[in-house]
Amino acid sequence: MPFTLAAVAAVLSAVVLLPSAAQAVTHTVQPGETLWSIAAADGLTVAELAAANGLSSEAQLVAGSALTIPVAGSGATAAAPPDSGAAAAPAAAGGGAYVVQPGDTLSGIAARAGLSTASLAAANGLAVDGVLLSGSTLTLSGSPASAVAPATPATSAPAATTSAPAVSGGSVSSGDVAGIAAQHGVPGSLAAAVAWQESGFNNAMVSSAGARGVMQVMPGTWQFVQDNLGTGPLDPDDPLANVAAGSAYLRHLLDQSGGDTATAIASYYQGPGSVAAHGILPETQRYVDNVLALQGRFGG
Repeated sequence: MPFTLAAVAAVLSAVVLLPSAAQAVTHTVQPGETLWSIAAADGLTVAELAAANGLSSEAQLVAGSALTIPVAGSGATAAAPPDSGAAAAPAAAGGGAYVVQPGDTLSGIAARAGLSTASLAAANGLAVDGVLLSGSTLTLSGSPASAVAPATPATSAPAATTSAPAVSGGSVSSGDVAGIAAQHGVPGSLAAAVAWQESGFNNAMVSSAGARGVMQVMPGTWQFVQDNLGTGPLDPDDPLANVAAGSAYLRHLLDQSGGDTATAIASYYQGPGSVAAHGILPETQRYVDNVLALQGRFGG
C-alpha cells in the first residue's frame, strides 16, 4: 500500500519521539559496586538508575551483570572524590535538601555531604543512631565533618582498658594513610576508604562509643593492637600512629577472614565476634557498601 502524506508524517513523528537510546551506555558491574556508587559516578540518582534497569532502588548488584546507564536527567551531580578538596552532597532535592533513598544511612549521607553525623542529625531532629525513613527529606546543614565526631557503633573488639588513644588534633591525607597501610600489608585504597568513612581523615574525632582518631579506634582495640599485633607502643597523640593502629587491625581482620575484604570491613564496623555470631547486619552491609564505593575513588 503506498504511503500517504499522513502516514509519512506519523512515521517521522514516531522517529522524533523515540528516546535517545543511542546515548545510553552499558556498564558491567564490578565487585563491590552498588547502585549508589554507579549512579553517583554517572551523575544519576539511585532511583533513575534503578528505574532504567527495572530494579528496586535497594537491589543488590551481581558482579558481571550489565546495567544500562541512561542519560542523566535529574541534574544530580556525582559525588566528588574525597581527596578533591570538596566532597559533594548527595543528589539534592532542592538546594540544601536530600530525599532519603532505600539503604541510606545518616553517617553515609553526612560523609558525602561533608558534614558531621551529629550535626546533621541535630539539624533534622533525629537521633544519631536512628533509622532513616525512605522518601523523607533531610535538611543538609550542620557542622563540617572536621568539627564534630561521627557516631561509630561499639565493636566487639577486646575489652576496653585505660590505655585509650588520646583526643588530639591534626589530620592526614589519603597518601599518608596509604603509605602506612602498605607497611602493614593493607591496600592503601581500603585503609583510606575506611579512614574517610570513619572520620574524614580528622584525628580530633571521638564517637559516642569512645572510638577515637582518624581510624576511630576503640580503646580496647588500641591496647589489643599494641599488645598482640607487633606494633609496640604507639603515640596516642599522633594521627599517623592512629592510622597505624587501624591499619594493623585491618590486617588482622583480613587474615581472620581469609582475605575476604567485605567481611573484614564488616568486622571493623560491627566487631568480629558479632559478625561470627550474627552475620553481617543490614546497617553493617550499608557501611560495607559505602567503604567499597569509596575504595574505588581512592584507586582501589
